[in-house]
Formats: sequence, structure tokens, C-alpha cells
Amino acid sequence: MSTTTIANEVTDFELVSGLEIHVQLNTQSKIFCTDSAAFGASPNEHISTVSLGLPGALPKLNREVVEKAMRIGLALNCEINQYNFFDRKNYFYADLPKGYQITQDNSPICKNGFLNVRLSDGTEKRIGINRIHLEEDAGKSMHDQDEHFSMVDLNRAGVPLIEIVTEPDIRSAEEASALLTEIRQLVRFLDVSDGNMEEGSLRCDANISIRKKGNNAFGTRCEVKNLNSIRNVRRAIDFEFGRQVEAVSNGVTIIQSTLNFDADKGTTSPMRSKEEANDYRYFPDPDLPPIVISDDWLAKVKASMPMLPKQIAADLVDNLGINFTEAAVLADDRLLYEYYLVAAKEVTNKKSLINWLLGNIKAILNEKQINISQYALSPSQLAQVINLVDQKKISQQNALQQLMPALEADQSADAAHLAQQLNLLIVEDTNAIDGMVEEVLAKFNAQVEAYKKGKKGVLGLFVGEVMKLAKGKADAKKVNEIILKRLEELS
Repeated sequence: MSTTTIANEVTDFELVSGLEIHVQLNTQSKIFCTDSAAFGASPNEHISTVSLGLPGALPKLNREVVEKAMRIGLALNCEINQYNFFDRKNYFYADLPKGYQITQDNSPICKNGFLNVRLSDGTEKRIGINRIHLEEDAGKSMHDQDEHFSMVDLNRAGVPLIEIVTEPDIRSAEEASALLTEIRQLVRFLDVSDGNMEEGSLRCDANISIRKKGNNAFGTRCEVKNLNSIRNVRRAIDFEFGRQVEAVSNGVTIIQSTLNFDADKGTTSPMRSKEEANDYRYFPDPDLPPIVISDDWLAKVKASMPMLPKQIAADLVDNLGINFTEAAVLADDRLLYEYYLVAAKEVTNKKSLINWLLGNIKAILNEKQINISQYALSPSQLAQVINLVDQKKISQQNALQQLMPALEADQSADAAHLAQQLNLLIVEDTNAIDGMVEEVLAKFNAQVEAYKKGKKGVLGLFVGEVMKLAKGKADAKKVNEIILKRLEELS
């Protein structure tokens, strides 16, 4: 039975799922030492006695890690636990050199939050956030470097993580992907993480179980590990839901286990039976003092929080009358939104500014493969260009093809002055346009006769030819009106 078929079938069962989302924080150094936390270095370049777990090496907490955890906690409507501490989670992996991971078990830094996610039909679903805890990342085992041996790269060991654990409130793969999408947008917007799933900066485990509809008891859950894309989260949930429905329907008992997801086949397979929490032998880390978040510290972090994307989008919809999709695209890109705020102070029509940013400017950025902070035109210059176009002083075509490239080359130039220097200003002389219209209609006499007989489609030809003669320095709407008036006179 295919995943798609199962996912779309009407069954007596419902999905019960929660996500564990691991987010690498974008600090310069690791959580407990000064090693670089940068991605992409040569294997074992960013290591020290602390990240290697050598005897006598003591950890020291990176303060910025705590602040970033508080920021995402506040964004997810969590309570901030002002007294929390670290635990040792004991287990053996080759890429965990100490033999234990420093994490938070009984005392997470954030708890009892929620996030309202927007679904494709426009409705919202509230998903509870059980906790957010701090921990260190493990290293990376590589099994494809040598025919006989596995290699270990410990650059990632000690990179700071937050783990966002949701309540089992997710009832569809769409809800899961919407949640993960919004959390990725939030961590990027708040500059907590780059959120790049392809680099492992954001990873997701999905706990999946089923139960009969109307039944409040939870079924046996299986955990699908290390999902590295939002698409794969959807695929894994859809497949695993179908697998469990088929198993239970055939009288097979679901065994609690940890599963791999094969992205090529779109299937899950057992990795190991699920460990219980007591297997890890948690106990408070004796080398790290408790984290005490003072009222003043918490107040400063709260005061530094920006308006979040959803509120920005709602304000744009209410104040400018744009649709939610347009507003969300602008609100989700913090750099683009900050650029908008500066340009909006000088532009005459804010809706025109948004249309330019989401249309022409986005296209330019994609072509150049840059973000808005690297764009040569200042917000003020772009506002000047948009005002000139809206005031019919320059055509949009000439603005894009000639004026803006000239402004990129001279970033101190005034747009209006440069447009005049380049002879790009629209011709205001009606007599000159009348002359161009007469020239075009005389040249295309056969098409004029066709127009008289009802072939109205040739009107675009006439407008285009006049605009060519004017070298784009004419108002196309005005040209259209003059041509129509002249054609009426000739009929």
C-alpha cells in the first residue's frame, strides 16, 4: 500500500504526534568553551581539552546561549525558568567523547508555551510547547571515509543547542510541517540560528502514534530520528501513520522503538528499541553552577524583543490592505522588513514599495544571489525611484533597465537628478506624442484598417511602436488614450 494512498484514506484512527526540534544556536563559540562553533571547518579543527572531554578540563557557560534561549522561549509564549541547572545524560557513542552529554532534564530553561500555526485553509491550530532545554551537540561519525574504519569529527561537539519539545497536539503531517516552518522562520528572524537544515543547524525527531478517533488514551509511540527537511517530516509522518494503521488493523502490536527514515524510499525502519529515561542515569552536573536569571536580566531580554513576524504581517494587512501571503513574505525576512521600514519613510505609496520589494527587487536579489543587506541601492534611493515611477516622471522599464543600474554604480546619486542627466524623464509635450502617434498610424495603415473592422488586438502594436519612438520616455497610459482618440477620429 503506498504512502499517498494511506495518507488520503479515511480511517477510524487519528494521528497523535509531537516534535523534538534541535536548533543549533549561532554563537561564535561553543556552549562551554571558546572553540569556534562555525560550520564547515576541516575535521577536528575546532576542538580543545573541553570539547574532547579530557580529564580535568572544566566547562564554563557561554552567557549568549542563555539569552538566545530566552528569546526563542519568549517568542513561543513560554514561562522562563529563572533558576535552572544542567544535568549529565550518560550514554556511549563514539562521537560523544566524555561518555555523557550536558543537557537539562528536570529543570529546563523554558516551559509551558504554545505556537499558533496557520494552515493552508486559513485556519489556525494551537500547538503546545512542553519545554525548551539547553544542551551541547555531539560530534559526527562518518562511515564513508574509509573502507575498514569509521571516522569521528568532533568540531560539532559542544556546539550549543536548544531542544524544543512540543506537546502531542499534532494531528496531521501538514500541522507538523507548518509548525516546523514557523519555528525555522522565528529562529532566523530573532537571529537565534541560521535554521539551515541542510547543514544540520535545525534537525527534527517526530514522535508518532495512533489511536481510535474519540479515544483520549495515547497509543504506543515510535520516534523517527534526524529528519533533515520539512518535506521529509511530512513524508515520514504520513508513512509511519499508514504503517501503524495497517499494523493495528491486522492485529499487530506496535512496539515502542526508534526509527530511521529512508528519504529515497520514503519509508521508516527500526533502529533500536526505545530507551527509557532512567537508562540515561541523569544527575546534576557537578562542574556547572545553576543558572540564575535575575528579574533585571529577564526584563532587558523582554525589552529587546522585536515585533514578531505574525504581528508585523497582521499590521501590514490591516494598514495597507495587502493580502496575508504578501505580508507574510515581507514579515518573515527581517532584513527585508528593516529595509522596508527605512524606505517607507520616504516613499509616497507604501503599497507600491511592497510590490517593488516582493517583485522587482526580489528578482534582482535572486539573480545576483545576494540578500537585501548586500544590495547596492539604499532604501532612500529605491524610494526615490518608486516615487518617480508613481508620479509618471519615468517609466518602470527605464527605471529598472537604466536608472537603477546607474544608481548602483553611483550610490551617492540623487535618483531624480540622475534620471534627468540620463534623459530618462517622460516626455510631457503632448504635441510630440501626437506626432509620434501620427507617424506610427501612417506606417501601419493596414493595421489601422483592420482596427476599424473590429480587430482591436492591434492596439497593443500601436502603443508599443510609439513607446519605441519615445524610447520609453512616455506614459503608456497617456499614449493609449491618444491613440484611441485618434483612431476614433479616423473611423
